[in-house]
Amino acid sequence: MFDVRRIGGVAASVLGSCLTLVVVAAQQPAIPALPTPPPIPMPAILQAYKPVGADRLLKPDERDWLMIRRTYDGWGYSPLDQITTRNVARLRPVWSFSTGSTSGHEAPPIVNDGVMFVATPGNQVIAIDAKTGHQLWRYRRTSPEDLIALHRTNRGVALYGDKVLLATSEAVLVALDARTGREVWTSEVADNRSGYYMSLAPLVADGKVMVGASGGETGIRGFVAAFDIETGKEMWRVYTIPAPGEPGSETWPQGDQWKTGGGSVWVTANYDPDTHLSFWGTGNGGPWMGDQRPGDNLYTASTIAIDVTTGTIKGHYQYHPNDSWDWDEVSPPILVDYRRDGRTIKGLIDVARNGYLWFLERSGGPITFVQGMPYVKQTVFRGLDPKTGRPDVDPARTPGTGKVADGICPSHWGGKNWPPIAFSPETRMIYIPANENLCSTITGSPVKYTPGDRFVGASSVVSIAPGADHFGEVQAWHVDTGKKVWTHTYATSPNWGSMLATGGGLVWSGGTNDRKLHAFDAANGKVLWEFPTTSGILGPPVSFSVDGKQYIAVQSGWGVDSRSMQARLNTLTRGNYPEVPEGGSVWVFALP
Repeated sequence: MFDVRRIGGVAASVLGSCLTLVVVAAQQPAIPALPTPPPIPMPAILQAYKPVGADRLLKPDERDWLMIRRTYDGWGYSPLDQITTRNVARLRPVWSFSTGSTSGHEAPPIVNDGVMFVATPGNQVIAIDAKTGHQLWRYRRTSPEDLIALHRTNRGVALYGDKVLLATSEAVLVALDARTGREVWTSEVADNRSGYYMSLAPLVADGKVMVGASGGETGIRGFVAAFDIETGKEMWRVYTIPAPGEPGSETWPQGDQWKTGGGSVWVTANYDPDTHLSFWGTGNGGPWMGDQRPGDNLYTASTIAIDVTTGTIKGHYQYHPNDSWDWDEVSPPILVDYRRDGRTIKGLIDVARNGYLWFLERSGGPITFVQGMPYVKQTVFRGLDPKTGRPDVDPARTPGTGKVADGICPSHWGGKNWPPIAFSPETRMIYIPANENLCSTITGSPVKYTPGDRFVGASSVVSIAPGADHFGEVQAWHVDTGKKVWTHTYATSPNWGSMLATGGGLVWSGGTNDRKLHAFDAANGKVLWEFPTTSGILGPPVSFSVDGKQYIAVQSGWGVDSRSMQARLNTLTRGNYPEVPEGGSVWVFALP
């Protein structure tokens, strides 16, 4: 039986304690508010940031590396000559910086007046003091959980004015404030849920920023689009697959296949300021098997010349019609004037995935064939038409639906994939990161298009050519003679290394599974220096200077296609090609 009086007394006692506590608390002095911390001052190097105008992009100072290949012509050449063939053996690392990202780091460091901008997988941009390696700011955009991107990488940023321009994986174009890393504007380029994504660096020219869409394995219709740099508003869009009634539509004679025809754009164009034409490489058709989409299928596996003012296609060159080998021509040709038969040709030079080296002639419109020859083992083309360059294709090496074609060389990764070549005006040579002795067997199968799903309809098996003693190569070809001058081979590695040429007579490249950056004598291919980093090097090396000192910089970070090729080789040779660590980092080198 409860004692009500006792309960009430306890309650009263507790209530009295509470009142006492309240009174005591009220008698305590007020705690002063914490002072607001002062804003973190902007580093002096950012306060003095030098805007990038059109004049600087046209004629960049030799100290800077303002776009992915430094100049609009795509040469990948720096005239800096403090580091030479005589002293490169003394080169040492100055600093390194972990990006915090994994997978393939395929972007060059971009350097403007001592400020370095680095793009990584995962929609990240980091601003770094290029001399000291000190982080200035870091931007990261979160991708959607259901992101569709078969190649999760980024190939660099563009600079203009006070902005840093980034193409994200989910097909959104972002403008950042170069001093703070904050978003200025964003613009959706395409619907990622339908399989569109982006992997390239933007191109800035004629007051516009241009990007292209990836997604050839998901049945997209490729395009290039231009946006206003100040607002992000779309200014024009041109598709790489023509609609009915447009020029080239007759090469898609069957139904609505043009709507899912592929023609992805994977790599940034090069640009001719004299004609206002930008030159873009386009990808394979969708699906892979050409017998499922009859016709030549323009503008797949082509170079297209787009007028940056109007967004119209002024010219094109298709390297192989009705592609069935996944030899999408991802790389843009470099702009080099070369000599043939006593005359100077305003040239385009393309080292194609199909294993052929193409010498073309550019104009204010049409692109014409000059010369073509294989630079690696090529078993599909029996020759080229001497006037047009159109390949004579061996039917036995052409896969189809329900048909197996073997002995296809080069493999579906190509004689050269996306990593860019370089050109040195000193040696008059181009430098090619090639893969030799890898072939494919491809089998086609029926496939139905579903938005956002894989739209390939083929399987492939990689094989090694009989008698092969190496895979990776660096080749040097003289542009005026059309002859190969030297070749360096890698006995135990493929080559996924982008090329750099510098004024000190050197050529630089990574790309190997030993994780090394290599320096070659540009004249003869002798390896003069090499240094192992923490991962494999895919991204283009660059050169810049600060306070009169020349530096070499590169991102290290293995992954994406290089990882896939390494895994296939490891399966074929039972453990001879173990996986390469994939953590990303920036490395900067200089003379002591």
